[in-house]
Amino acid sequence: MRCSCKECGIYMVQADAPHLGCVCPECFYRCTDCLGTNTVVSRESIRALAFDPRFQPENLAANFVKKDEDDDAY
Repeated sequence: MRCSCKECGIYMVQADAPHLGCVCPECFYRCTDCLGTNTVVSRESIRALAFDPRFQPENLAANFVKKDEDDDAY
């Protein structure tokens, strides 16, 4: 996503650096607004999700199977 700088209004571009986000080529203001939460999740945090039981295939599949309350009535 591309956005304009909040400080000077110049067209910002995404920076390829360890600190993700956009940088203004004029005043060097940086932001992460277009990333959604104004925060960046570290690579280590994302890697740790691979071991989170909430994201194991059997648990993910269970979330997509909706059990109707009426099924128990019969």
